[in-house]
Amino acid sequence: MPLAPIRQTGGWKLAYADFLTALCALFLVLWLVHGATPEQKESVAEQFGAAPSLSAMSLVPERHEPARADQLAATLKSSPLFDQNLTYVSLQKLENGVRIELMDLDRAPLFEKGSPLLNPRGKDLIAMTASALSLVDYGVSIEGHTDSDPIHRMGYSNWDLSADRANAARRALLAEGLDPARIRSVAGLADTRPLDDAATSLPQNRRLSIVVHLD
Repeated sequence: MPLAPIRQTGGWKLAYADFLTALCALFLVLWLVHGATPEQKESVAEQFGAAPSLSAMSLVPERHEPARADQLAATLKSSPLFDQNLTYVSLQKLENGVRIELMDLDRAPLFEKGSPLLNPRGKDLIAMTASALSLVDYGVSIEGHTDSDPIHRMGYSNWDLSADRANAARRALLAEGLDPARIRSVAGLADTRPLDDAATSLPQNRRLSIVVHLD
């Protein structure tokens, strides 16, 4: 007696429909999550059992709070660089770091006028700067500045001088033990960023800037 033919059912259609429904639901959830605020994401995570502190850390991007710059400034100011040289050194807080200004005053210059070589006073300040930088572990940028007095030397300008001074500071910092990997950039800015726009020829404009970056 011949066997009756196996009747095909539509069960696979139901399974396929369920799969499409789940896929649509997944896309909908992803779309909703993409447009949600960090607070809404944290609330959803808590409903699925995540601890509030963990969800906040994982969903909210890190921001540089002013307290971090304050702490960095306080750490650097605790070094002898600022205790002994308040007349020649200043510190300015930036959005994502701090700027240390090593100023060139007539009575105690860092460089002789027109020279890219650090004098003994400049070497001492750089050594103390390296010691201050050893208290933190952030990247640094070095900027050289000049006054607006022109240099009467063929093929050599304040741009060249400021760049040479910045490089001299870089070499001196490395010689004092600064990790080369921490150097972000070295730049000569000539007289483009005077401390006082109305007095661009002041000796204080012949300075070095050390920027310490928080990020």
